[in-house]
This record gives sequence, structure tokens and C-alpha cells, in this order.
Amino acid sequence: MSACAPTRTDHSTRTERIHQPHCHPPAPHRRFRIAGADVSASIAVFLIALPLSLGIALATGAPLQAGLVAAAVGGIVAGWIGGAPLQVSGPAAGLTVVTADLIQRYGWRTTCAITVLAGLAQLGLGCLRVARTALAVSPAIVHGMLAGIGVTIAVAQLHVVLGGTPQSSVLDNLRALPAQLAGLQPAAVAMSALTLTLLLLWPRIPGRVGRLVQRVPAPLVAVTGATTTAALSGLTLPKVDLPSWSSHALAGLPEGPVLGLLAAVLTTTLVCSVQSLLGAVAVDKLIASRPGLLSDRSARVGRSDLDRELLGQGAANIVSGALGGLPVAGVAVRSSANVRAGAVSRNSTMLHGVLVVVAALLMVPILDLIPLASLAALVMAVGIQMVSLHHIRTVTRHREVLVYAVTTLGVVFLGVLEGVTLGIAVAVAVALHRLARTRITHHEQEGVHHVHVRGQLTFLAVPRLSRILHLVPQATHAVVELDGSFMDHAAYEALQDWQKTHTAQGGSVELTGRRSGTGLDTGTDVEVDAEAGVGSHSSMSTGIAVGDGDSTAPPALDPARAGEVPIADCRCRPWTPWRNHQCEVPRETTQTPQTSTTPTSTPLTAQPAEATDAACPAEAAGSPGTAQGRETTQSTETAKLGEPGQPGRSEQEGRPGKLVEPGGHQLVRGISAFQRNTAPLVRGELARLAREGQRPTQLFLTCADSRLVTSMITSSGPGDLFVVRNVGNLVPPPGEERGDDSVAAAIEYAVDVLKVRSITVCGHSGCGAMQALLDAEPGGVRTPLQRWLRHGVPSLQRMADDDRPRARLAGRAPVDAVEQLCLTNVVQQLEHLRAHESVARSLRSGALDLHGLYFHVGEAQTYLLTEAAEGDGELFGHVGEVDMPA
Repeated sequence: MSACAPTRTDHSTRTERIHQPHCHPPAPHRRFRIAGADVSASIAVFLIALPLSLGIALATGAPLQAGLVAAAVGGIVAGWIGGAPLQVSGPAAGLTVVTADLIQRYGWRTTCAITVLAGLAQLGLGCLRVARTALAVSPAIVHGMLAGIGVTIAVAQLHVVLGGTPQSSVLDNLRALPAQLAGLQPAAVAMSALTLTLLLLWPRIPGRVGRLVQRVPAPLVAVTGATTTAALSGLTLPKVDLPSWSSHALAGLPEGPVLGLLAAVLTTTLVCSVQSLLGAVAVDKLIASRPGLLSDRSARVGRSDLDRELLGQGAANIVSGALGGLPVAGVAVRSSANVRAGAVSRNSTMLHGVLVVVAALLMVPILDLIPLASLAALVMAVGIQMVSLHHIRTVTRHREVLVYAVTTLGVVFLGVLEGVTLGIAVAVAVALHRLARTRITHHEQEGVHHVHVRGQLTFLAVPRLSRILHLVPQATHAVVELDGSFMDHAAYEALQDWQKTHTAQGGSVELTGRRSGTGLDTGTDVEVDAEAGVGSHSSMSTGIAVGDGDSTAPPALDPARAGEVPIADCRCRPWTPWRNHQCEVPRETTQTPQTSTTPTSTPLTAQPAEATDAACPAEAAGSPGTAQGRETTQSTETAKLGEPGQPGRSEQEGRPGKLVEPGGHQLVRGISAFQRNTAPLVRGELARLAREGQRPTQLFLTCADSRLVTSMITSSGPGDLFVVRNVGNLVPPPGEERGDDSVAAAIEYAVDVLKVRSITVCGHSGCGAMQALLDAEPGGVRTPLQRWLRHGVPSLQRMADDDRPRARLAGRAPVDAVEQLCLTNVVQQLEHLRAHESVARSLRSGALDLHGLYFHVGEAQTYLLTEAAEGDGELFGHVGEVDMPA
């Protein structure tokens, strides 16, 4: 198997067909061709949709044929026009409560007219391209809405399960439940119990038999089992009664109060649109979570076009309403079944609609045998499943359970539109509360007064901030730690005024981010308006932005300890931002142990940090023109070299004129920042990985060079990559390790134990190992590095072989011999990989792919090894210009 990924060349076959002047016109392609996977998937979806459509129509109080009309139109129209090819649309349980309320208020014909108007509204929204806006609704509101609808459905259908008739509202159904239990119908209860039992147990049949029988959907088995039992036992109970299509009621002119009709149209549009758009996003995630399935259909099924999906849903609602059908929306159960059944195009969705039409015309005698209690039990089970424990745990973890609960209760007791409106109001209130909530604490430790501000520092917190700050005694050293992401102008001025007053009274003030002590650990720009004397890059002239761990002003220098170099205004922190990520002390702001005195205060002066500035601008220590700024400048020459005869740390590091933070300090500071800022965000995911073990999909073999951050250039996270790093990204051939088996062991473990699906060898520009290979002289003492680099000798020989085509980059030639060797080395190490038995075995079985990458550090550009034309050599193409295998 080739290790290279296919690529589009500059002269594609399509281009050749278009520009060949004297060729015969190509034979016309067959426009409509249904894949076998689409046929089988459409049958699976049809078998689920048929009973559910009848059940939802029963739950709404609409004519039962309306459910079949909506299922057929949703499959054919929405499937043909919509932007989510694998999403299946039809009558949805989430619309049951809305539709039932409309039918009770306005009658069936007016409800159909409302459906048509809602479809027109969806078309308008689709033309305005506002589909993405619907995704801004809090998931807690959406989940709460669905849970409230599910509760309403379950309570209403419980009456039908017991052999009675549901009431108009949840409260009425609950009040009537005792009387219904006293007069339950045994036949109806028996068929409902049989339906629920089959629905619950069918997916849980174990073993090989279970895998075979589960190809038949559980809803179809449950309804068929209850129907067959009722027919064979001769039970007398209400059954489906499909009237003649000649008497089917179509849409009529809307009748009722204008405001009421507008509210009904708005509610139907909102619920249909949000459910369909969220369903489309969920289908995308379902496809993306199954790489094997995605790779088979990547050429035909891309990400959903949400605006087009809104247009498709609008067209389907217009047609369904005009033909006397229920409102249409994307349905999660049928969509997930469509994806899992292996559908590869929108043909499966459309074909399922055609099958519904055939069933509605030819299977009426069979459908009339279905007990209504069985359909009610099926819909009740769907309603119960809409109250998802997973969603409850999610909103609880994100502290949005109040929004979820209020939305759910509002939908249950007030209605869908009222409940959603109430949920939005509570969500906004919760967001404002979080924005305004600020915790300010004060404590003393070893004579230093610490004031810790947690949260956003706005004008609402100024009274508490002022009260806490005045608890700090005069002539003391104070550390103010700002743990938030925003400070408005009122808080800024209050903090600045207190600092000036405290400093004038003989005290000192140190302003830091999320850690106490000296030094800033942020690279985020701090901005104020021009009135403060500093130009602003932000249009917000009333506040300054403070990033996570940010500080609003440079802190004072600590007294330097013996043998240590103080760090002033270090404007970076580990892993964030990648601009000027270098903890250096500028000459203008550094004091030596001999010149430093007691801590001095630092004025609260916000200054912009330009992208081209140094990591630690000189102006940070004091505004230009101030006494402190002049004083610091005068101490520059003393700070450059330290003691006479003793070179400064910067010269030891090869950077004259700058002092670098000690490595131990960087390590501790980085670990502290991770524990404080990052660990709370990733703890849940890492806990899951700890429970489930690692399941990486790729082995990534690259150089140990510190400039290569694998997680950054691959956009990967914990558990994604099994990484092996060594000097020169070398893969010793089997049998030649001579004591260094670590790489071979990692390859064997990744392929045979972890079952990775791909191995990538990644080289990079400016590789010191390749330079050492070129500079190596034969003979002499063989150091450990030279013994290791012998595995790169085949790469040297490959590059020197004139009979072999040269590895090259797309668009340009290698700049020098080192880059040529770096490219050749990637190709050579891939050959070494194929020689390993575990890799060769997996390549033969098709379970493994090999890839070559080249990362140019200076360009921040990744090149992918692709298939070039015969004799052209190995070509590394720009990622994004080549077809990556899915």
C-alpha cells in the first residue's frame, strides 16, 4: 500500500476533458442512480417512520393520514431541497404539543394554513441566511423545551394506554388520572404492555441472533407484535381508522384572531426551525464520530448547509400544510437510523418518502388492524426518552440547571412559546448575574496584604472593592490579584485612585494576574482610551480587557535574592499567546541585586503591546517622562552585566543585553498556570480517558525539536495522538537497532495493541540532526549522538543517488542541502517503517495508512507527501491543496 495520500494535480482529468479541442462529447451521465446502501437505509427508516407517523398524528388529534402525508413530504421535499442530506424530516414528537394546541383552538384546516405560513416564514429566514443564529439559543433551553414536550406527550398518551381519552392540558390529564386508573381497559393495557416490552427488550437480545434480528427496527416489531396478538386473540379495542383519501381535508383559509394566528405561526416556525437545525448539526457530529463511515461517503456528503436546510424545511412545510399534513421538522430518531444504516446520499431520505406514499395507498387494510393503544404506548416511550438524563447531567455540570428546569416547567404548564420565552429570560438573567458577580477577599500573610478579586470587575463591584481596599493598613505592601477577564472604566479609576493614595502614604502596591508574586504572566493587550494618555486599539473606550491571568499594570520588582535575577514585566505565560513567547527581561527594566532596594509601587497605567514589540517593553516599568521611568533608564547600564567581571545571564544564554528567566522558575510557573487555569477545563475529559484508557487513532513520529508542537500543528488533544519523538525523526530498520529498540517497541505497541489506523513521519525545516549528518566526518570518536544518527545514513545515500528522483516541495525547490535532506529523510523513514513486521502486516490487511509530513517552522506551513507522476519524485504539497483521506 502506498504511504502517500492522493492529490489533485495541476492538470486534473476534469480540466483535460474540458480543454481537449477535438474530442467527441462525453456520454451523458446517469443523473439518478440509487446506491444499494441507500436502498437498505431507506427501508430501515421507512419501517421506523410508518408507526411513529401514525402515533404522532394520534397524539396531536389530527387525522391519522396527516402523519403519513407529513412523513412522505418530509422525505421527498425536504430530502431533495434541504442542506443536510442524511437528515430525515417528518412529523416530529417535538411538535406534538404545539400542533395539538393549534387543532384544539383553531381546527384542523386552519392548523394546515398555519403550517403553510410557517413554511413561508422559514423560506424567508433561509433567504436572509440567519440559520446560524438559531444555534445561539442556549442548549439548556432547547433540552428543556424537548423535555417539557416529552412530559406533556407521556402524560397525555398514558390515558390512551389505559384505554381512555387524553385531556387538553397536563394539569387536566393529571387530575383525570385517578378516575382513569379506576376505569382502565384490560385489553388496551395488555396491548400497551406488550408494545413497551417488545420495544424495550428487542434491542437487548444478546449474541449472534441479536445482531441479526436487530436489523428490524424495534418500533416496527413492537407495533407488529401487538397488532398480530390483538388480531389472533380477537380482542375488541379501538384501532386505526384511515378514512378514504377522497375525504381527506386540505388546508383552508386561516380563521381566528390575527394576533393569535401570528403567535401560532411564530411558535411553529421557531420549534420547527430550531429542532431541524440542531438535528442537522447532530447528524454532522454523528457522521464525524465514525471515521470509517465518513471515509466511504466523504465525496458525496459534506457538512450541512444550514441556510439551505431551512429552505428545505420551509418548502416541506408549505407542501405538507397545503396537502393536509402535519408540520415537518428534522427527526433525530430517523436521522440517526439513516446514518447508522449506511446511507450515502439524500436518495435514502427521498426513497423512504416514496415508500411511505406506497404504504399509504396500498397498505390501508393492514394499517387499519393496528390498535391505538399500541401506537400510544410507542409515542409515550418516545416522550419519556425526550427527558434525557444525559442532558440533565450536562446542564448541571455547566450550572444551567435553573434554565433547564424553568423551561421544562414553563412548557409543561404554560405552553411551548411561553416556556421558551421564560427560559430565555432566565438564561439572560443568569448570564447577567454571572457577569455582575464578583468575589473580593482580603487576607494578610507574612506582613503582605493580599486582595483577591475573582470575576468581572465592573462598576457594580466598585463599592465592595473600595471597602476591601480600605481595610489595607497604611505604609504596608499590598498585592492585588485580578482574576477575571474584564475591568470597566469605573473599576479602573477606583483602583488607580486607591493605588496613588496608598503609595503616597508610604505603602507599595503590586498588581498581578492569577498568581501572587511579581511579574505578569500574560500576553494579552491591556487597553484604555486616549484620555488616559495611551492610544487604544479597541473601540471600547470605557473599559480595559484583562485576559485569564492578566494583570492590569506591571508589578514592582522584588528585592533580588542572592544569585537570582529578578523578572520584571514578563508578558507571556505557557501555551498562550504564541506571539513573543519568550520570557526575557529588557535592559531598561532590570535591576541587579546590588542596585535593587525595597519594593516600589507601580502606577496603574495600561499600555498597548504591539505585535512587533519585544515581549517585555521598556515602557512597562513606568510611563515615559515620569520620574520612575527616568530612574529605571539610568539603572540600565548597571543592569546589563551585573558585577564587574561577571557576565550577565543573558550573555551566558547568547542573548546580549537581556536576562532570561531561570528554567526552574519557568517550569514551576507553567505547572502552576496549568493547575490553576487549564486543569479545571480538561479534568472531565482526562478523567474519562483515565477510565476508558487511551484509544489514539494515529502514531505520530517526529523530531525532538522544541519548536515542533504536535498538538498545535495537528489540532489534536488528549488521547488523539500516540507520539514518538527522537533526534531526527528516525525509524531504525528492524534488526539494526543495536540496543536502541525503543522506536521499534513503540511502533509494535501502537500497531498491535493500540490498533492505530495511521502512522505519520513528520520532519521539519532547520533540523539540527540533518545538519549534523551533512557535517559528519568519517572516523573519529563515535559519540552517542553519532551512533544514533547512523540510522540517517540511508537518507544521505538516497539523496546522493542521482538515479533516484529528488523529493521536492510544491511550488519551489528546497532552499539548501539541509532542507533537501529533511525531505528525503521523511521518505526514507517511511521505507524503514514498511520493513517492520507489524506495519507490513497491517498494510497488507488494509488496516493502516502511512503518511509523510514536512513542517516549515518559519512559514508555519505543513506539507503533505503526495503521489507524484511517474519519475517526478516525491512531492510534498501544501495541506489544504491536497485531498486528505478522511
